[in-house]
Amino acid sequence: MLCCVNPDCQNPRNSDKNNYCHSCTAELIPLLGGRYRPIEVLSDEGGFGRTYLAEDVHKLNECCVVKQFAPKLQGTGPLTKATQLFKQEASRLQELAEHPQIPTLLAYFEQNHYLFLVQQFIDGQNLLKEWQMRGNYSEIETREFLLDLLPVLKFIHVRGVIHRDIKPQNIIRRRSDGRLVLIDFGASKQLTATVHTKMGTVIGSHGYTALEQMQDGKAYPASDLFSLGATCFHLLTGVRPSQLWIQQGYGWVSSWRQYLTSPGKDGISVSIELGEVLDKLLQQDIQKRYQSADEVITELTTRLPLSSSIPPTIITPTFTATPVNKEPVSSKLNNNLKSQLLLGSSILVLGLGGIWYFQTRPHTMSEFSPPIPSPKSVSETSFLPKSLKGHSSDVNSVAFSPDGTTLGSASDDKTIKLWNIADGEAIRTLEGHANWIWTIAFSPDSKTLASGSADKTIKLWNLQTGRLIRTLQGHSDGVTSVAFSPDGKILASGSASKDMKIKLWNLETGKLIRTLEGHTNGISSVVFSPDGKTLASGSWDKTIKLWNLKTGKLIRTLEGNADSILSVAFAPDGVTLASGSSDKTIKLWNLKTGKLIHTLKGHKDKVNSVAFLPSKNPSGVTLVSGSSDKTIKLWNPVIGKQIRTLETGSGYIYAVAISPDGQTIAGGGSGENILKIWEMN
Repeated sequence: MLCCVNPDCQNPRNSDKNNYCHSCTAELIPLLGGRYRPIEVLSDEGGFGRTYLAEDVHKLNECCVVKQFAPKLQGTGPLTKATQLFKQEASRLQELAEHPQIPTLLAYFEQNHYLFLVQQFIDGQNLLKEWQMRGNYSEIETREFLLDLLPVLKFIHVRGVIHRDIKPQNIIRRRSDGRLVLIDFGASKQLTATVHTKMGTVIGSHGYTALEQMQDGKAYPASDLFSLGATCFHLLTGVRPSQLWIQQGYGWVSSWRQYLTSPGKDGISVSIELGEVLDKLLQQDIQKRYQSADEVITELTTRLPLSSSIPPTIITPTFTATPVNKEPVSSKLNNNLKSQLLLGSSILVLGLGGIWYFQTRPHTMSEFSPPIPSPKSVSETSFLPKSLKGHSSDVNSVAFSPDGTTLGSASDDKTIKLWNIADGEAIRTLEGHANWIWTIAFSPDSKTLASGSADKTIKLWNLQTGRLIRTLQGHSDGVTSVAFSPDGKILASGSASKDMKIKLWNLETGKLIRTLEGHTNGISSVVFSPDGKTLASGSWDKTIKLWNLKTGKLIRTLEGNADSILSVAFAPDGVTLASGSSDKTIKLWNLKTGKLIHTLKGHKDKVNSVAFLPSKNPSGVTLVSGSSDKTIKLWNPVIGKQIRTLETGSGYIYAVAISPDGQTIAGGGSGENILKIWEMN
């Protein structure tokens, strides 16, 4: 196979015999730099280029990694800065490649108006994938992890380089010897360099990035050590710092122990000594943090010695290393290895007012008028899970068109994909947002799609042509949820914690009708009642508010959750509301009285999305919930009992949606299969 290197090509794999790409018609380049044959896309950097698996024909087709720089930026300033950062990565790799745990730079060149960087292929698995497959680390594994990686950080810091983006995805465990390899120096910077970043932006990854780096882009060795501590926390607990950052900012670092599994026979128990090391790594105040990797190594080896006979710089991890396959990897690279590769070099730029939020808009379906007979047990139904491939990053929102023909999905990769429900094939990709997309919703006539993004805008799309109709602007933070009124004349939108407002838009004119204010934190979910007279909003302030759409007045506030509300869904009777929360529960509310009907418990992590599934019994209904515990659960909402659990295999579920006929459940989230559907036959 030969890979097309047009960064906009949607289907780049080609036959060796092709001279032009079968998908985009671009001329194929058999050899980059006269020797590197691109054979597969490893990752898409969404606006900066792609990373390819390639064969070095001068070295018996030995595998290597080729990073392409193809920025889609307006103006000479941003382009110059981006080019500088890419060249900086090549320079850093050249300086640092003498270390055996940093990939070697093989080449750097320009071809066909693109810049290419070629580096050593690391046969292994990044730690996020490793964690997804094997579960949480023990204390001993965490200490071994630290003692294997800290000498690498010491090496780069002594040479005046700050990595600035340490996280599980950027650390690979090499198969040949089990050692950790630090990758992706695209965000690194010399200690002596002056930081020229736009006010309010930062290079790094939300949740893993230290406060000083987040505030003004300044990074120090201690900044990398904070990121290392956040990575330890993730591997120990299974909780992503990015998720906690969504609701708490840096509030979680002082209470990280509460996320540990309860100590016991199969639980995680962290010693006082290791706990104190992590406390100091995770200090918000840089002055209270460790100032060098050497300090941490000394602390670990004096207070927490693993073995007096094993030097800390050559500790061998306890994970079993797979022998290296000597056969060249290329077209012979098996699917399992492909799924383990995550070698992207993207630079994540986070605005302080635009942070990732993994909340989704709920989707309400069918009829529900309690008290009603218990619906037929869904456990008698056969579910056939199917993965839809196409997105390159987490799926934050899914929605079915009301006419039942199309599934929409929105992703961190800044795209919306439309899928044919009948055959599961992608119909169209919508692009235009400048940042990741939180939420999508179909209009009642299935002709228009609305999308809300971290770029603070809402876009309206013509689904027949795929063209942008209009962009709605007015929010001062990312748009986390959108919903159409039942008559299709009004769009509601909710925004994140820098804004905390709900806006109502006239879809015919694109004008703002009204702004609803009252929540004290970001809005996670908005949804219209079936009669279009009431709007419900769920918030990270732990409350649900009901609004009179005619007057814009607050009707009632529902309280009772111990943590943030992440999703709300109306039952079609307009009297009952379901809500999912970070407190791992689902609550059912009677909206006439404001009283709690049921609290549903069973999820082991946050409930990110709720929706109603129609039963074949016209008087029955089933509630569906998606969670960060990697499951979708089906409930009888009348009696408040769990019916069935759908195991997703890997990855969190951020969004669930139900087809209008009740025959298909869609789940979007993270992991290898980030978009799945279950067909009920």
